[in-house]
Amino acid sequence: MKISKKVAGVEYAIRDIVLAARKVEEKGMKVDYLNIGDPVQFGFQPPNNVKEAMINAIRNGENFYSSSEGLKELRVEIAKKENVKGLSISHDDVLITNGVSEGLDMVISSIVEEGDEVLLPGPYYPPYASYVRLHGGIPVEFAVDLDNSTPDIEDIKSKITSKTIAICLISPNNPTGVVFNESSLKKLVEIANQHNLYIICDEIYDQIIFDQKFVGIGKVAGDSPVIVLNGFSKVHLMSGWRIGYIAFNQSSKLDALRENLPKLARVRIASNLPVQHAALESLRGPQGYITEFVSELKKRRDLVVKRLNEMPGLSCPNPKGAFYAFPKIEDNKFGTDKEFVQKLLETKGVLTVHGSGFGEKYGSGHFRLVYLPSLEILDSAMNKIEDFVS
Repeated sequence: MKISKKVAGVEYAIRDIVLAARKVEEKGMKVDYLNIGDPVQFGFQPPNNVKEAMINAIRNGENFYSSSEGLKELRVEIAKKENVKGLSISHDDVLITNGVSEGLDMVISSIVEEGDEVLLPGPYYPPYASYVRLHGGIPVEFAVDLDNSTPDIEDIKSKITSKTIAICLISPNNPTGVVFNESSLKKLVEIANQHNLYIICDEIYDQIIFDQKFVGIGKVAGDSPVIVLNGFSKVHLMSGWRIGYIAFNQSSKLDALRENLPKLARVRIASNLPVQHAALESLRGPQGYITEFVSELKKRRDLVVKRLNEMPGLSCPNPKGAFYAFPKIEDNKFGTDKEFVQKLLETKGVLTVHGSGFGEKYGSGHFRLVYLPSLEILDSAMNKIEDFVS
């Protein structure tokens, strides 16, 4: 039977690679899963007050459809959070989604038509390209200096055409851990304004920062057409509960989008209401667990980056945020990055993700791993990788 060419071209390397891992496990080999950025699978849990908020919401009968735009109290708290980061918005500028992925799909489907081009930081989180393609658009990668966490401004300018409609930013970045500073963000906003482009900024890892203070796009947004995507999966350890949001900057250029995108929220009815109460508690309640979480991650990052850079044939920039390392494979004796990942899995039982899954142009020749497991598991995995490359 016929299927759409658009959906046939959708890929998600992070989860697609799991199929190969299952085959290895069927042969009796234990697999170290370093592929998925889900803190909860590695022992980190939302605090009890957040769990209780969800349980109490269910017990108290909050089991019906919420308003399509989301719980007002939650949107008020999100607006406060984003305003601290630099925006100047109200709850009416916030729309609750079932995770950042749904928010991204809503935004892309609202602005992309056949042949439109969307600039993505290379390498990028795969759904960005998938949703652009799904809606008939063309993803275009721009270069990023991974060592200095800076976008290549001249490369971006050279890739803007009459068909370009948006620049996407992911900061802190998945898969590289790059965090754009205030100067870089300002330059990107200026370019977008000069060419009348949307700016879509994913800040899902905004509090997972190690070596510098995080600067949100809101601080330099002014009245530019900035759309912020964020959620509760990473910082607030609520990955399986699937809740995120879209925040629209106060810009007249966003008026049409602000009017029309919520139609998609109404079509899909609503977001999970009990989870919205949990998200509200996660913003209002004690925040100390986030500091502890980030402190633990920094130890893991330091171990992994040090070990990787000591291995022959590998080099790894120091991630400034999130929980991913993106080492470069300097030695081509292993073949492609996909072959490297496959051979590492089959011979050592360590599952990572091939860099080309995050964009062929700038991801190829790398692989991504998460440093969420315990120090003991990570050290063991590093031993296996070192043995493999040696």
